[in-house]
Amino acid sequence: MVKYFKTNGTLLEQCDKFDARCWIDMVNPDDGECEEVSRLTGVPEDMIKAALDEEERARTEFDDGCSMFVVDCPIIEESDDGDSYTTLPLAVIYNEVCIITVCLKGNTVLKSFILGREQVSTQKPVHFILSFMLGNAKRFLYCLKQIDRKTRRIQSEIEKTMRNSEIIRLLDLQNSLVYFSTSLTSNERVHEKFDKVEGVRTREELTDLYEDVIIESKQAIETCNIYKNILSVTMDAYGSVISNNANDSMRKLTIITILLAIPTMIAGFWGMNMPVPFENGVTFFQTGWFWLVIVGTVLLTAGIAVFMIKGNPFKKGIRPKRKKRRDKKEK
Repeated sequence: MVKYFKTNGTLLEQCDKFDARCWIDMVNPDDGECEEVSRLTGVPEDMIKAALDEEERARTEFDDGCSMFVVDCPIIEESDDGDSYTTLPLAVIYNEVCIITVCLKGNTVLKSFILGREQVSTQKPVHFILSFMLGNAKRFLYCLKQIDRKTRRIQSEIEKTMRNSEIIRLLDLQNSLVYFSTSLTSNERVHEKFDKVEGVRTREELTDLYEDVIIESKQAIETCNIYKNILSVTMDAYGSVISNNANDSMRKLTIITILLAIPTMIAGFWGMNMPVPFENGVTFFQTGWFWLVIVGTVLLTAGIAVFMIKGNPFKKGIRPKRKKRRDKKEK
């Protein structure tokens, strides 16, 4: 889809066709639209198609009077399992004829330009690009705050009941922070190269706007790193808690198994080749070995149970021997 916009006074209006000093917004264009825009503007077709690759890295390119800046933009994808965060490349190209933006999906910052929430001029391409980069950095900060809120909400749910679904959601947020961190670092390199563009350091208006872009970008990088480190530590802590819970459950099951084995062992004595009380006229006093085995088994089982529940009780009474201090005689 291709749309044409041009500034009329202070307003950004949509045009029916291409005009000089206009802004061409291209969202997932096909080959025919790319060829048409390339023919009208003189921008190489491969430069227009650069951002149509999802794996395209953030970079700058200058060729035949055309300047291209590819930056990564945050994208919120809605699904039944919840919102997920990722990034997509977006190319901003300009020459003496027009400004071109190319992306696979619609961009929130560009929509704010179209709706008039941010005042931009198609007559000032450098100011237009800096305004977009500033809005893109603020969009990263907004998404990072949303991720932090979701992380806190999931943590409160995990404290009540720990389920696999919450752990998976935290893992998805951690992956999103990794994507954001990589994209912000790549965008920072593009911002540094933008300093060489003509007029950025000579015009006060552009200089102030460029410094705002650098400040917001660095703030987004620092915020992303903080959230990523916090979430990484949190995931490690939850992993330790899950491991401890599993070990505690196995310990309890082992103790229950041993305790349930006691009646099984006693019942097995009736099948042994020894006198059993009250069987075939055997009296109580004629079964001494039987009761000796019973008592020994119970004591052994009780000892094992105490050892497994409270640990080795004998270690508490053992204290290391203190070494005798010897006063050194001064010679």
